[in-house]
Amino acid sequence: MGDGWLRNPEDGWTYRFQRDEKSWSVDPRVFVDKGRAMPDGSPALLKTRKHLRRERAEGMWKDLVRKGWENVPAVWGVDAEP
Repeated sequence: MGDGWLRNPEDGWTYRFQRDEKSWSVDPRVFVDKGRAMPDGSPALLKTRKHLRRERAEGMWKDLVRKGWENVPAVWGVDAEP
């Protein structure tokens, strides 16, 4: 599992799935951040952060996609387009 973004098209909340490089080789884990981009361009509103085992994060991803969440490009951070 690499990094990825899923957005709920109904309300704009977004999950960012990001590998925890420090744990990846021994006990693969993923940071899952929930947030929303701010319309005025100010820093994103980050609501929650979870630190999940890779299998659990993959299950969460698949469940969200089944529920209609959309794969989107980076919404915040250095990879987000201005």
